[in-house]
Amino acid sequence: MQRDKIKPILFSIIKHSDSEELKRQLPKDVVSGVMVAVVALPLSIALAIASGVSPEQGLYTAIVAGFLIAFLGGSRVQISGPTAAFATIVAGIVATDGMDGLVAATVIAGVLLMLMGFFKLGSLIRFVPYTITTGFTAGIAVTLVIGQFKDFLGLAFPAGAPTVETMDKLQAVAQSIGTANWQAFVVGAVCLAILFAWPKVSERIPGSLVALIVGIALVSGFGMQVSTIGDLYVISSDLPEFRIPQLNVDLLADQLPNGITIAILAAIESLLSCVVADSMISSHHRSNMELVAQGVGNIGSVLFGGIPATGAIARTAANVKNGGRTPVAGMTHALVLLIVLVFFMPYAALIPMPTIAAILLHVAYNMSGWRNFAHLCKTASRGAVATLLLTFALTVVFDLVVAIAVGMLITVVLFMKMVSEETEVRGWKYYCDEDSEVTHLRELPESVRVYEINGPMFFGMTDRISDISVKSFTKYLIIRMRGVPSLDSTGMNALENLYGYCRENGVSLIFSHANEQPMKTMRRAGFVDMVGEDHFRSNIDDAIAYARKLLDEEGETASA
Repeated sequence: MQRDKIKPILFSIIKHSDSEELKRQLPKDVVSGVMVAVVALPLSIALAIASGVSPEQGLYTAIVAGFLIAFLGGSRVQISGPTAAFATIVAGIVATDGMDGLVAATVIAGVLLMLMGFFKLGSLIRFVPYTITTGFTAGIAVTLVIGQFKDFLGLAFPAGAPTVETMDKLQAVAQSIGTANWQAFVVGAVCLAILFAWPKVSERIPGSLVALIVGIALVSGFGMQVSTIGDLYVISSDLPEFRIPQLNVDLLADQLPNGITIAILAAIESLLSCVVADSMISSHHRSNMELVAQGVGNIGSVLFGGIPATGAIARTAANVKNGGRTPVAGMTHALVLLIVLVFFMPYAALIPMPTIAAILLHVAYNMSGWRNFAHLCKTASRGAVATLLLTFALTVVFDLVVAIAVGMLITVVLFMKMVSEETEVRGWKYYCDEDSEVTHLRELPESVRVYEINGPMFFGMTDRISDISVKSFTKYLIIRMRGVPSLDSTGMNALENLYGYCRENGVSLIFSHANEQPMKTMRRAGFVDMVGEDHFRSNIDDAIAYARKLLDEEGETASA
C-alpha cells in the first residue's frame, strides 16, 4: 500500500485483504474496540472537564471524531478523541471566547489540516525537533497538573479570581490553600494511588475505571462532603445535535492564531501516535490521509457539540494490545461510547471531582516524558538543552504558539550555526587523492591556486568566501566544489563577488566538480555564462590540466 496515497486505509484493506483473513480479524477488532471504549470513557469525561466544557462533550468528541478519523484515516489502529494536549488550550479559548470561539478555531484547524494533507505536507512534521516536542509536551503536562490542584485539594477559589492563565491558577491556589478539604484530598489520593498501582494488578481492566468506581463508593458509602460532577454540571444523555455555526469574518480572524495552534498540535500528536503504532504492528501509515481525516474529524466534532480531537497514544496502544488491526476497532469504540452516552451517562453525576483530578494528574504524569526530559538535559548539546528548557518554560508561562515559534526559531539558528561551522574553505597544494583519476599531476604550477569548499554554501557561511585570496603572480584560481551539496542565493552572490575580485586582479576562475544543485543555481543566475562554460570541469585533475593548457597557450602567445 502506498504510504503517501490520499485514500483511507480502510478502503485499501477491504480491497486488498483476503476475505477469510478479514473474517478472522473483524471479531478481534470488535472486541478491541469495546476494550478501548472502556479506557476512553473516563478519560473523555475527565478531559472534557479539564477543557472547561461539560462531561458529555468529551463523549461527543470521542464518538464523532473517533468514528470519522478511524473511517477516513491513514492508520490501521489509530484511536482519536479528546487528549490532554488540547485541554489547557481549549479551556483558555472557552473561558475567553466561549463555544463560538472554540467552534471557529476548530473549523479553521480542520481546514488547515485537510489542506496540509491534500498538499502532502505530512512528511514535514518530522522536521519538528525532538527537543521542541519534548519541551512543549512536558510544559502541557505541568499546566495540566496545576489545573488539578483546585479539585484534588477541594479548594474554594476567591469569587471572580482570574483562573484562565497558568500563573493565575497558581496564584489562586496559593490564596486559597487555607480552604483545602481533607476529605477531597483523601478521595483524590486514594484514586491516584490506584491509578499508579493498578497496572501491576491487571492490564486488561483500565485503572481509570477502577478509580471511578472506588471514588464513587468512597463518597457515596461514607457520606463524604466532596463535590461531584452532578454538583457542577447538568448531565445530559441526549444524542449530539448537528449545529451550523454562526461564523463571521471578525470571529474567524480573531480565532486564526488559535486555529493554527490546534492544527499544528493535532498534526504533531496524531502523526507521532501513528509512528508509535507503526512500530507496534510493523506497518506504515499514510500521513497525508491521516491529516485529512483529522481535519474532517475535528470539524465534525465541533459541529456536533464536541471539542478538538487528535490521535491518542495511550488509547491507540490499548487497541494494539487488545488485538485491533483495522480501523473497525476505532469505529467500534465510537459506537460503544454512543451506547454508553444514551443509557449510562446520568450515572456520571456521581463521579467525585477529586477522582477526575486524580485521573488527569495520572494522564499528565504519563504524557510528561520526564525521563526523556532529564536524559536530554544530561546528554544533549547546550543549544539543544536551551531550546528544550525555553520551549518548556514558554509553554507553561505563555502558550503553545509562542513556545513552538520561539523553539523553532532558536533551532533554525542553532542548525545554521552548526552547519556553517562544518563548512570550510581551505587552500592547498595539489597532491592527487588515492582515488584520483589521474596520478601524474603531482604539484601545482606556481601561478595556479586551489581552494576547496566543503559544506553547503548558504548565508551562514558566505563570509568564508571573502577569505579567499590570490598572490600577485596568480593567474588561475581553481574552486573545488565536490563537497558542496547546495548553494543558495546568498552563496551565489558571494561567488559573484569572488569573480569580481578575481577580474580586478587579472585572475581567471575555474570550477571543479560542481554538484547538480549548485550547478543549476549558477546556470539560473547566469554565472556559468559569465565565467565561461569551459571553466567548469568535471574533476580536479581535469581542472588543473585545463589551467596548465591555458598557461602553455599564454606562454606560446608570449614567445610568439
